[in-house]
Amino acid sequence: MYAFTLFQRDDCHLCDQALEVLVQARFPEFSSVWIDEDDGLEARYGVRVPVLRRSDGVELDWPFDELAARALAE
Repeated sequence: MYAFTLFQRDDCHLCDQALEVLVQARFPEFSSVWIDEDDGLEARYGVRVPVLRRSDGVELDWPFDELAARALAE
């Protein structure tokens, strides 16, 4: 079974939309990581957030829909 992380920013309307998609997809539990205060995460994800990452390293960049989120969870 995989663990999931959603990389996001504070006050990010796209991140809010991604959260709505995950709710609609009935996505499994995930942790949220805010990249704002981490230079390394900012460099990696700054222009890509929100990004949903599976524990095996597979990443799903925004924009994604319910089908793509469910496929990542399988």
